[in-house]
Amino acid sequence: MHHLHFNHLAILVAALIQWVLGALWYSLFFRKPWMQLTGHTKAEKPKGMVFSMVWSFIGGLILSFVLAHVVLWSGAPDFGWGAFIGFLCWFGFIFAPLSAETLYEQRPFKLLAINSGYWLAALLISGGLLAAWHQ
Repeated sequence: MHHLHFNHLAILVAALIQWVLGALWYSLFFRKPWMQLTGHTKAEKPKGMVFSMVWSFIGGLILSFVLAHVVLWSGAPDFGWGAFIGFLCWFGFIFAPLSAETLYEQRPFKLLAINSGYWLAALLISGGLLAAWHQ
């Protein structure tokens, strides 16, 4: 296996994009339906919010680092191909297991759409960015 050269700044930016997108996705775009579907209320104070936000960013760093491997291994030359690799990763590693989990837990399809929709957007953007900005 040849040595891969990563753009560490691209990995950091992809993680930041995921983090900001997640904040917007769950607090602005889909706050009401997500809260309703998960049983949260506006009145309750979130416990461990700082830890959760820090861990979310760390998770984004890990995901971006692994996705950078897949993008580089695939030889994706530009944003479009990187986004396609992001889509494949989403479909195989996020949507497939989340959809089965949703069925087993008898959760609403709308919750699957909100959660997997976030990951679809995050992986499309991150995969595209990592491919276009790999040097």
